[in-house]
Amino acid sequence: MRKGRTEMNEKKIVSIEDRIPTLKQARKKKENRRLIFYIAIFFVLIAIIVYLQTPLSDIHTLHVTGNQYISDDDILAKSGLTTDTNIWSVNKASIEQAIEKHPVVADAEVDRQLPWTVHIRITEYERVGYVKQDESFSPLLENGVILDSVKLKSPKGDAPTLFGFTEKAYLNRMTNELKKLPDAIRGLISEIYWNPTDGNKNKIMLYMNDGFVVDGVIRRFADRMEAYPSIVSQLDSKTRGIVHIGVGAYFEAFETDEEEVEANAANSED
Repeated sequence: MRKGRTEMNEKKIVSIEDRIPTLKQARKKKENRRLIFYIAIFFVLIAIIVYLQTPLSDIHTLHVTGNQYISDDDILAKSGLTTDTNIWSVNKASIEQAIEKHPVVADAEVDRQLPWTVHIRITEYERVGYVKQDESFSPLLENGVILDSVKLKSPKGDAPTLFGFTEKAYLNRMTNELKKLPDAIRGLISEIYWNPTDGNKNKIMLYMNDGFVVDGVIRRFADRMEAYPSIVSQLDSKTRGIVHIGVGAYFEAFETDEEEVEANAANSED
């Protein structure tokens, strides 16, 4: 019995001794992996410090998109960003606020993309018309700003042209009404003339792309103009005249061809 136990103990001792080299080798591999990990972390930290403390972290590329009337240079000047700016010093909120102070910019979005690129996306105020100034035409934005820097020989025809608005207050009122109009209805308007009278300085006359004339007022113009498509849809396609959208909406046909010619002549003279 004792002999059997002795043999078993010897087998256990031999088995453990056989495993010692394997355990040592596994422990050494684990220590090597740990050393490599620490070395890698060290070099990563060094690389980060070098990146942050040298021109490597300066902005290399500045992208500006969405702008039509304001130049890239003007936007970058407002932002204060240059290729010497450290990308980690970019304060997106403050830069967006600075750009949005420009009268043409409705919204600005700054996006920082590591390692060294900044995107600036611009949303400009919508153009609602053109204003005749001397011998040129300038875009009119929905916030009432006239882009004097943009001078066109003729309006593009994608928005109404405004004539005779010599008082800024009434131009602003007209602008507010135009921006309320649905695009489909605003696209029907060719020209808008301010025709103030002693009794009503809000009087306006419109010439439509479909050949009709609209007699109206600035006050609540957008609401009243919504009836226009319904009115003309009920008229004979060959009929021409004046659509009144003042106190009440109704149609008045030209009694003679001369009246239509006179209306067109008055339009062309202005």
